[in-house]
Amino acid sequence: MCYHNNLDGNFAMQLLAHEVPTGQTCRRRHFILSDFSTFFGTVGGIGDTEERMSYADRVFIDMCRDIIQNGTSTEGEKVRPKWEDGSSAYTIKRFGVVNRYDLSEEFPALTLRRTAIKSCTDEMLWIWQRKSNNIHDLNSHIWDEWADADGSIGKAYGYQMGVKHRYREGMMDQVDRVIYDLKNNPYSRRIMTNIYVHQDLHEMNLYPCAYSMTFNVTKKPDDDRLTLNAILNQRSQDVLTANNWNVCQYAVLLHMMAQVCGMRAGELVHVIADAHIYDRHIPLVQELIARESHPAPTFWLNPDVKDFYEFTRDDVKLINYETGPQITDIPVAV
Repeated sequence: MCYHNNLDGNFAMQLLAHEVPTGQTCRRRHFILSDFSTFFGTVGGIGDTEERMSYADRVFIDMCRDIIQNGTSTEGEKVRPKWEDGSSAYTIKRFGVVNRYDLSEEFPALTLRRTAIKSCTDEMLWIWQRKSNNIHDLNSHIWDEWADADGSIGKAYGYQMGVKHRYREGMMDQVDRVIYDLKNNPYSRRIMTNIYVHQDLHEMNLYPCAYSMTFNVTKKPDDDRLTLNAILNQRSQDVLTANNWNVCQYAVLLHMMAQVCGMRAGELVHVIADAHIYDRHIPLVQELIARESHPAPTFWLNPDVKDFYEFTRDDVKLINYETGPQITDIPVAV
């Protein structure tokens, strides 16, 4: 059964009850831990937490606090999503959230709760490698709500990745084009994918949320290998259920692309047009970001795989991944 609470009343009053005190200082999306402890209470020894907190936790906590403190409510507006009981699913949201992760320093998995690295990798490979739009090719049930009786989600996600286009070099789909350019023309400023295809939107059971990846190659001084960076563009994101899931899966993708192209993984920049927290998720988010943080895990990618199409979910691991408990029965708006 889904989590239910009494947030069906005045949403604005609920936000006011969780408002963050003013005058707190943020710099480059890093919150000041003394302010954090003032608002949420001391968490497991603040001095120790500051040193041990993973960067991904810092970014996530800061983002959630910013949305709750400075976001705008959709309560009373015409919104598409509904809760299971049929009521409108309102959000508080921030426009234009940008988070940066240096993958050469740390893998961006939350430690506040566990992110299922193999499952999120499997979904990414379902789209980018298997180029499928059928849930029967996926090892989880996260897309079941949007699939038809045959398991299809329409002309969305993996379907678009599998469409071949005519280039001067010949016929290729978007994934093969990316790999071709990274290997043959790495300094191109045109290495990108886009699955938000307007002519096919009417045949998609869900419009793409994370819809574009732009790859960019740099070279550090005195380094004999190139560095692969990328920007993930996302039109909309349910922060509680999907944020770190998407961050981790596209961090894995960047690592995989870098490895098969003989590069180092660099920076992943995540751009979210509409970053939102649903009304019934607010208490869950408040509890989550008040938890103790742990050091970031070590990411392992099978070094023997040199062909992107040979990767499997078992070729990735998070070593020494210590986390808080999972949040169960999160209500999902559809």
